[in-house]
Amino acid sequence: MKYKASLKDHIRILPNKPGVYQYYNKEGLILYIGKAIDLKKRVSSYFTNSKGHSNKIRRLVSQIDTIKHIVVETETDALLLENNLIKKYKPRYNVMLKDDKSYPWICIKKEAFPRVFATRQVIKDGSEYFGPFISSRMMHTVLELIKQIYPLRTCNYNLSEDNINAGKFKVCLEYHIGNCLGPCEGKQSEEDYDVSIQNIRHILKGNLSEVSKHLHGKMIEYAERLEFERAQMIKERLDILDRYQAKSTIVSPTINNVDVFAILSDVKAAYINFLKVVNGAVIQAHTLEMKKPLDESDADLLATGLTEIRERFDSNAKEVILPIEPGFSLGDDITVTIPQRGDKKKLLELSMRNALYYRKEKWEQVSHTDPEAHTNRLMEQMKKDLRLPKEPRHIECFDNSNIQGTNPVAACVVFKNGKPSKKDYRHFNIKTVEGPDDFASMEEVVYRRYKRLLDEDQDLPQLIVIDGGKGQLSSSVKSLDKLGLRGKIAIIGIAKRLEEIYYPLDPVPLYLDKRSETLRIIQQLRNEAHRFGIEHHRSRRTKAGIKTGLTDIPGIGKATAENLLKHFKSIKRLKEASLDEIIQLVNQDKAHKVYDYLHPENESNQGKKT
Repeated sequence: MKYKASLKDHIRILPNKPGVYQYYNKEGLILYIGKAIDLKKRVSSYFTNSKGHSNKIRRLVSQIDTIKHIVVETETDALLLENNLIKKYKPRYNVMLKDDKSYPWICIKKEAFPRVFATRQVIKDGSEYFGPFISSRMMHTVLELIKQIYPLRTCNYNLSEDNINAGKFKVCLEYHIGNCLGPCEGKQSEEDYDVSIQNIRHILKGNLSEVSKHLHGKMIEYAERLEFERAQMIKERLDILDRYQAKSTIVSPTINNVDVFAILSDVKAAYINFLKVVNGAVIQAHTLEMKKPLDESDADLLATGLTEIRERFDSNAKEVILPIEPGFSLGDDITVTIPQRGDKKKLLELSMRNALYYRKEKWEQVSHTDPEAHTNRLMEQMKKDLRLPKEPRHIECFDNSNIQGTNPVAACVVFKNGKPSKKDYRHFNIKTVEGPDDFASMEEVVYRRYKRLLDEDQDLPQLIVIDGGKGQLSSSVKSLDKLGLRGKIAIIGIAKRLEEIYYPLDPVPLYLDKRSETLRIIQQLRNEAHRFGIEHHRSRRTKAGIKTGLTDIPGIGKATAENLLKHFKSIKRLKEASLDEIIQLVNQDKAHKVYDYLHPENESNQGKKT
């Protein structure tokens, strides 16, 4: 079966991340919604080995015209989001290919002496619902944990104060076996019962510190009363509690009917991601791409894009979650939230991740179909990010390498149009500097590099990157001054600790977005220079060790020295070897020369000739 080129291109750039994918036909109708631990592998599987697919899947694949996807953080998030979207859109093939089941929740019923139980129906009666859980097994594990720690009633009696005082109810078997404390007969107060309910809320929300503190206190109390079996029981519950996690970035019981927007922009475009959250769950996602002909601010673009998206999706949410203040008022009836922590912050981060992946896909599509356009955009972005007068089409990066001042070397790597140009890489042996002086070494190699380029009338770079902070940068600038190149070539330094970008005569560093392509290119330059320099340094150390140790012996050449060191691993072990052991590797004449050289204290060597 042949597939559209656009489908193949989309599958090729899918991320290896968990998420939800959606298949559309030519009319734009959703055919199928599925979840995946790895989007790329899962979607690819539909379009490979078609003979092994069922007739239903082959029929589905034959109708696919467009693929869309949403990236999430975990497998659980993908499962929950898939469930929400299927319920909303009810795609035709989901009915045939999977059960459109609902997922389990834990309910704290709104009533006197609240019951805590499992349910698959969320009823808007004021009760509290926690979940959904990805499996019944997990939900029942949590319920069993709650039951072991806090005895609760399971009956459906109306335990009003009047009914209890009237003696309408009698304790049941659950009371006699210790699973209930008998509130129906007034044997447990409502205040005491509500303390347990509050701790159960903590467990279900993942706020375990208070519960742990309470249980730890009970364990100590039992131990002091010499009730060691009960203390051990509490300890086991504490261990279970420590392993329990029930937080989800997709579902939050405290967030209802809000719109979440994140914005990501570059030189030419902005990407605004939208997540619609209803009843604590994400039910819709969309990314809007906006061109920037006038280089508008993110705040203005966010306001414009937000208005367009809300109108397009007919959203009437009264709260919007944003990363920054919008450039225009959204109306008095709209509450703008810029979260700093908590569940809303997690939703904002999820929206930003989707914007990032959307932009990455766009860039990879352009890179594959129009490499020149991709390079032009990258160069324009670097020029803007680094405040350069010209696009950095030709970049050179320097790094020093020495160990305790021995065999000092430096490396220069060259990138052209954002990619390594390895034929232009150069090594430098430090000639004028004694000892481990990075500043002086950097000054020397920068001078030598550009003195030669000037003498040979070769092209100069638009940008020089120095691996180091203000000290190395200042030393490099001295060399440019000597050559009359100051102001003709842009130069920056990158410090490793916090990836600060330093400029000459500017004490305040520039911090680039950690996700920016500009920083990625600079880091790649720095790492490549470091690798290239280390390789050269190792080579020089090896050669220096051979030369100073053995090749100073008259009649012993490099090949003989390397043969001996390869076998004995070091000069020390060679010195400990016997003459006979050395003769096994080289002829007698050379063996005697090496042995006599390494053992000058041996008087019998004097005047000996073999």
